[in-house]
Amino acid sequence: MDIRLKAFEKIVVLALIAMMVLVISLAVIELAWIIIQDLIKPPLLLLEIDDLLDIFGFFLLILIGVELLETIKAYLSEHVVHVEIVLEVALVAIARKVIILDVKELPSLTLIGIAAVIVALAAAYYVEKRSRLNVGHKAAEQEGDKARDELAGA
Repeated sequence: MDIRLKAFEKIVVLALIAMMVLVISLAVIELAWIIIQDLIKPPLLLLEIDDLLDIFGFFLLILIGVELLETIKAYLSEHVVHVEIVLEVALVAIARKVIILDVKELPSLTLIGIAAVIVALAAAYYVEKRSRLNVGHKAAEQEGDKARDELAGA
């Protein structure tokens, strides 16, 4: 039963990867088409601010897709969801939202909520990075201690 579940899980993850690749590829093609259309309409070879914001939002949306693909790949290889990658995706997603946001249209409480989400995600990312660095540093120290002990014993 366990072998069948693992096989099913692998099939699902591979299907997710295939669908993400398809969606990201289509998004890149659509972004290229949008850029070409914006460049050939008058004024020729110039982009307006609204067009630029839409394009930047689309770029970030594709980047979110790529990061999600990275999360799925990491899960496939290690069977672990990396918190750091998930936080990166969330930070890029909220950055995209802020870039395409029309602040004049939103109530101030919504803007405060978005700011709180940004601060919380940034703090979580900082703590995650710091803890990962500390774990790596401690592992390196233990390796050094082990090597010194072996040299002293020899």
